[in-house]
Amino acid sequence: VQLVESGGGLVQAGGSLRLSCAASGSTFSINSMGWYRQTPGKQRELVARIISGGGTTNYGDSVKGRFTISRDNAKNTMYLQMNSLKPEDTAVYYCKAVIRGSSWSFVWGQGTQVTVSS
Repeated sequence: VQLVESGGGLVQAGGSLRLSCAASGSTFSINSMGWYRQTPGKQRELVARIISGGGTTNYGDSVKGRFTISRDNAKNTMYLQMNSLKPEDTAVYYCKAVIRGSSWSFVWGQGTQVTVSS
């Protein structure tokens, strides 16, 4: 499985952005996908994730009510709609896929920068 993110950029506080993560390869083996973010000197943190099949979603506390994760199975693409952005949302956003199998594994995308100006 390979992941390619897009949609990052510079936006003013209060604005919106939509990130996309396109999956290719053995996408049938994906159990769940998620968005994580990281700032310099800090650990990567969960933003949101979505479970394949049932579509169960989970969100980090700091983004609840502002961000929405979704997935288009026909396009093998996951999205993150980010509204009411704050300067503290500034980070590199990474897409992650958890791959099921005899030995579960995970794959990361290359990351996309989101910068929110005050």
